[in-house]
Amino acid sequence: MNDTQDTPDRVPTPCPSCSPDLETVHEILTVTEGGGTFTVRCSECGHVHKVTPDHTHEVTLDVVVSQEGESFTANVTTDEDATIEVGDEFILETDEVLSTVRVTSVELDQHRRVEVADAEEIETVWSREVDNVAVNVTVHPKDGRREDSRSITVYVPGDYEFEVGSIEEFGDDEFEIDAFVVRSDATGYDRDRYEVEGDTVPAKDTKRVYAYDQASTAWSAW
Repeated sequence: MNDTQDTPDRVPTPCPSCSPDLETVHEILTVTEGGGTFTVRCSECGHVHKVTPDHTHEVTLDVVVSQEGESFTANVTTDEDATIEVGDEFILETDEVLSTVRVTSVELDQHRRVEVADAEEIETVWSREVDNVAVNVTVHPKDGRREDSRSITVYVPGDYEFEVGSIEEFGDDEFEIDAFVVRSDATGYDRDRYEVEGDTVPAKDTKRVYAYDQASTAWSAW
């Protein structure tokens, strides 16, 4: 890979004189042939010293973001040797949106899907927005008749927490959580379904919630 890069006018780097542990802006004075060493001057104290620039190359990745049933494509830039894995979360900033997204799939050439890959090998990163999420809830009648169950969708922040045994109210719906199933892109779980009282899950990790209606024993419309 070609190492030739446009040399910037300034670089962030620690100053051995005034800020050895923090980066400050430095003006580039001279560059050795091949760009191996910069002579720089600290903008804070004027100290002149030499630094070796980081030659890590960056790649631009196509990112497809799913957001409440719709999707859009954006781009992110990262180091070529960075590793992208299903479950990773990162801030996506474009002219239209600023949101946290989670990687749901990594696509290589020839449409091959993998769980993890180096950035330089990736064709497309598939993801979903997790700042605000839609969660499907299956609500059973209070008397337990499963044939009269219904499904609703609630819209909550991604870090909103559901707990088995807790009672939730969303508009006209009031229900007690009986169990929940976690999403395949969620990490840190030892099983898919949780149903012990006190078990909790953030909304962004939730595939479906199962609950019992607290308003009636049967649906008055039926």
